[in-house]
Amino acid sequence: MIVGYARVSTEEQNLDLQVAALRAQGCQRIYTDQGISGSCRDRPGLDEALAQLAPGAKLVVWKLDRLGRSVPHLITLLDDLARRGVRFHSVTEHIDTSCSGGRLLFHFLSALAEYERSLISERTRAGMAAAKARGAALGRPRRLSAEQAVTALQMVDARHMALPEVAHQLGVHRRTVERALSRLRREEGGRLPLFLPTAVGV
Repeated sequence: MIVGYARVSTEEQNLDLQVAALRAQGCQRIYTDQGISGSCRDRPGLDEALAQLAPGAKLVVWKLDRLGRSVPHLITLLDDLARRGVRFHSVTEHIDTSCSGGRLLFHFLSALAEYERSLISERTRAGMAAAKARGAALGRPRRLSAEQAVTALQMVDARHMALPEVAHQLGVHRRTVERALSRLRREEGGRLPLFLPTAVGV
């Protein structure tokens, strides 16, 4: 079976050009998504098309960008099709995995996606190493201990300090202080004030 898939990003765009091209390729069933961006994960038409593909079937699209959200996502989809014994054909780019030239181009795209992933990983590690060298704290902001939470409450209640100032004194983010004081309030059964002083405009 030859299955076609077409997609346009807005309701105003027309699917006719893609559908006509897919019919010219002999597609027996055509599934569509209209008004759905390529970056959207939820694409009912694509899900239906993929569900129809048995070993030996072929999936046809008008262009590669109609199928994948990104190069890595596209490669993941094509890898899955290959494992299932499903062929793939992109009309505009002349990619057909049922022939040697199409398979070669597919492997090139796979290598390109792997290279992109390696670059991202390398940049992430380099950025973390540079931040560590500068003495920056990595990961989520640390939580306040019970003693620090009580201290924060005293700063706010007795000394009328604003939350940003309290956070600065304790070396944490303002929201960390807010969460700690909220926990204290819950533990005290609501006896602590609900609204705590904060700086104007913060």
